[in-house]
Amino acid sequence: MSRKIVIALGGNAILSTDASAQAQQEALVQTAKYLVQFIENGDELVVTHGNGPQVGNLLLQQAAADSEKNPAMPLDTCVAMTEGSIGYWLQNALVNELQARNIKKDVAAVVTQVIVSEDDPAFKNPTKPIGPFLTEEEAKAESEATGATFTEDAGRGWRKVVASPKPVGIKEVNVVRTLIEAGNVVITAGGGGIPVVEDAETKHLTGVEAVIDKDFASQTLSELVGADLFVILTGVDNVFVNFNKPNQEKLETVTASKLKEYIAEDQFAPGSMLPKVEAAINFVENYPEGKAVITSLENIAQVLAGDGGTQVIAG
Repeated sequence: MSRKIVIALGGNAILSTDASAQAQQEALVQTAKYLVQFIENGDELVVTHGNGPQVGNLLLQQAAADSEKNPAMPLDTCVAMTEGSIGYWLQNALVNELQARNIKKDVAAVVTQVIVSEDDPAFKNPTKPIGPFLTEEEAKAESEATGATFTEDAGRGWRKVVASPKPVGIKEVNVVRTLIEAGNVVITAGGGGIPVVEDAETKHLTGVEAVIDKDFASQTLSELVGADLFVILTGVDNVFVNFNKPNQEKLETVTASKLKEYIAEDQFAPGSMLPKVEAAINFVENYPEGKAVITSLENIAQVLAGDGGTQVIAG
């Protein structure tokens, strides 16, 4: 029986050290080979993706070229620009891989507006890392020059942080549903989607300066389309507790309530594994008919076999 699967692909998996378009496209060519396994299995596939490194780099480009005649674009527009470029690269890679395997499927990339609340406390407390990793000295210099906020990110360096409000709705969800029902592969909510606020009376949408966490946007999308499986891809095959310690423990099948206990113990790094775990919990609690899996791209064959990654269930 065909399953409806939403897969959230991290922006760091697309851009590692080489920020060129060619290098990112080459990375997505390899990614497509893994993703198409779900389509070969008869599943309906929806793909989301991050854009943290890409949107941060684009902001640097915008600032460097800023002038009266060619003003820098605001953050919401930069999110849209990277959603479009990465969506195109991924669409191209999937189309080519499907053709190579003689699979008759169309692929559509949808530029997506994700609704957030203008009262979200995140606007007063920026926490979402974007852009390249800097040394502490580089971050201090950049902060003094631009007024931006930087924070140390999981031992890998310092990154700019911006507001990251939680999604409350997805404007184009009916378009996405229609495309899925017609049998298309859909790429959507790229970079967490373009953050917009909705006027309560007029329903008018206005873009805001923020970046939505792609895991929470993907979770919201998974609920709205009724996904059977929500797969969050990361750099490891499984979630661990006591990570990198002698008593490290791999999590295989785990309930939402048990994960909440681990969160209370500060087992998961904020800005890294924590939002993935929280998104998985939210999905199975809000949509208990579904299941969430946190794993690596390279472990997708095991997920297809039914026992791969950390499988999160309600309870």
